[in-house]
Amino acid sequence: QVHVVESGGGWVLAGESVRLSCAVSGNMFNIAAVGWHRQAPEKQSELVAVILTNGAIGYALDSVKGRFTISRDDAKNTVYLQMNSLKPEDTAIYYCATLRKGFSKYENWGRGTQVTVSS
Repeated sequence: QVHVVESGGGWVLAGESVRLSCAVSGNMFNIAAVGWHRQAPEKQSELVAVILTNGAIGYALDSVKGRFTISRDDAKNTVYLQMNSLKPEDTAIYYCATLRKGFSKYENWGRGTQVTVSS
């Protein structure tokens, strides 16, 4: 069983920065990747960024490239999402979830952390 807990959200002004944390615990042997997702009000959830266990990184949204950075601290079993130059359209609940080796569907979703960006 794997558990993830997100933290670090809050209310910020446009242009400011926030760092989200995703603490992963439990049996992580079969985890292939951890992904950050977000869901804005009245919109579908979307994948933001993913980091694989081999260190490879991918950003799924063109709108965050150059502004968001995903990273991890293996000693702390934590994945971070550094978000800079935030825009009101980044307002959403941010979730992290894990991807099991050989699977294509994310699982072990956390409760999410709210990020609100005010103009």
